[in-house]
This record gives sequence, structure tokens and C-alpha cells, in this order.
Amino acid sequence: MKNKKPWPTKEAMEQVYAMNLWGKGESAFYSGNGSHDEVLVKPYLEVVRNFLKAHHNKLSVCDLGCGDFNIGMQLLEYAKHYIAVDIVPALINYNTTHFKFDHLEFQCLNIAKDELPPGDVLILRQVLQHLSNSEVLSVLDKIGAYKYLILTEHHPESIFAPNKDIISGQGIRLKKNSGLEITKPPFNFKFENKKELLSIQDPDGKGVIKTTLYRIQ
Repeated sequence: MKNKKPWPTKEAMEQVYAMNLWGKGESAFYSGNGSHDEVLVKPYLEVVRNFLKAHHNKLSVCDLGCGDFNIGMQLLEYAKHYIAVDIVPALINYNTTHFKFDHLEFQCLNIAKDELPPGDVLILRQVLQHLSNSEVLSVLDKIGAYKYLILTEHHPESIFAPNKDIISGQGIRLKKNSGLEITKPPFNFKFENKKELLSIQDPDGKGVIKTTLYRIQ
């Protein structure tokens, strides 16, 4: 029996929204409870806002995997310029039509293959966890130009083997009792310092969602 060939990441993510695999909301696109459940969203917004407000001169933000923009919309006022990126063209077209601000820009990119937009702060909120190790490596290889990385990942609650490989798509490593730790092999991400900003129990009892701030340069 031949191994099933994985879908390209773009098509896999288009299916997520077309088939409402992460649930349904009020708009045409819904990025799941992780972007809407107040138990998860409220404390996340608080720590990220505090970080952005701590800088006298506003920082430019690049949000990779912006989804339905429920999170980004609530961070906009604290950024000098905000570039929101996603791989699904219809989603980006929808966001461009429904969110209009002078300092906001949407781009449709495959972050593993395309050049990333410039900025001071890179936000990756529960995005890398959906990508294969090779795509994660590709993304990490390109973020050295940013000053800061705010990374959110879903981990098992107990001891786990990090960075088990998956096929890019809807699922994450939790099903393999694994989670992404970018400082460990095969990624070995280099940084100046890091600080855990937040750790929240998943409301469904499936692990812990952690947000870490990395100073890159």
C-alpha cells in the first residue's frame, strides 16, 4: 500500500476554512476557539499589549498566520505598522475588505516558501504547531532580521518528546504526545534571551498553551 501523499499546506488550510474544521463563528471565516475563547484570548492580549506598550516608540508588528484577525484587531492600536499574513487567499481577501486602517496591511504568503515582510516584532500564535519540521525550519531560518519573536505553542501537560514530525495541516503534535520547542533539535533556534509570558491550561483539558518572548537581536 502506497503512503498517502500529503496535501500542500495551502490546500490543507483552505480546506480547514471551507469545511469549518475549527468550528463556525459569526463571520465567513473562523480560526477556532483558540482565537475566540476569552479564557485564552484575554490573558494573551494583556501580556502582548503590555509588551508593546512598554516601548516608548511604537514597534512594527508582523503577524504570521493572522487567521480571522480577531486577535490582531485587538492589538492594532499598539503598533506603528501591522502586517497580517495568512496562506489562504479567500481569507486575506475577506480581511482586506472588512478591516481597513491606515497602518494595517494584509498579505497572502506561504511563510515557509515566501520572503517575510519586515518588522520589529514577529507574532507566531499557534501557527508553527500545524507545520511539518521542514516547514518550521524554513520559517525559523528567515526570522533573524526581527528584534523580537512572540511565539505561542500548544504542549502536552506532562513530560513529552519535543518536535516529532507531522504532515502540515489541521492537526498538531499533541496527538503524538509532542509539541514544538524551537530551541531543541532539529531546530536549535538561536536567540539573545527569552521570557515565558504566559502559560494557560487548555479549557478542554488538552495540554498547556505557552507564550514565550524571544529577544533575537
